[in-house]
Amino acid sequence: KVFYLCESLQSLDLRSFDTSSVTTMNDMFGFCGSVESIDVSSFNTSAVTDMSYMFSRCNSLTCLDLSSFDTSNVKNMSYMFSGCNSLRELDVSYFKTAKLTNMQGMFANCSGLTELDLSSFDTSNVTEMNLMFNGCKNLMSIDLRKFNTSKVSDMGWMFANCQSLVSLDLSYLDTSNVTNMNGLFTGCHNLISIELGN
Repeated sequence: KVFYLCESLQSLDLRSFDTSSVTTMNDMFGFCGSVESIDVSSFNTSAVTDMSYMFSRCNSLTCLDLSSFDTSNVKNMSYMFSGCNSLRELDVSYFKTAKLTNMQGMFANCSGLTELDLSSFDTSNVTEMNLMFNGCKNLMSIDLRKFNTSKVSDMGWMFANCQSLVSLDLSYLDTSNVTNMNGLFTGCHNLISIELGN
């Protein structure tokens, strides 16, 4: 929680940071509500296992380049980008997520996003997906065809308040171990088609 609750902080120079031995980055920039950009291009994240809440409530953040991130050992990305409502785009297509178990609220209230490419995500070990897209009110579509949800137990409120979704194809999801689907589509006012398949 190095910069946690630094609400007035407007700029950060992190180029000299050696993060090669860091294992936990949870809440690192949480509630840095005034920062518009964070340059983490020099970060070595190869040892990191926890990125939960890392950029949570950075609601002035307009751009975020995570292309240098090595996420191959990360197990927890819960609420990682939650409340980043000024982000218009977010590229996580290069994330390695084979060890990931928790995606709870990962993109919750990212209301500025209109698209999100998760096609490269390996979710075979994920158990928590509740609140994952909750409040992504401008997200036009969500393609989960490559998601492996065989270990997921919680999908509560997963798509809640995704007000721009018109159709949703969930026929590819394995829900055999899911015990919570509470509020799954709550507030999806424009959703006219849901494919549930099997």
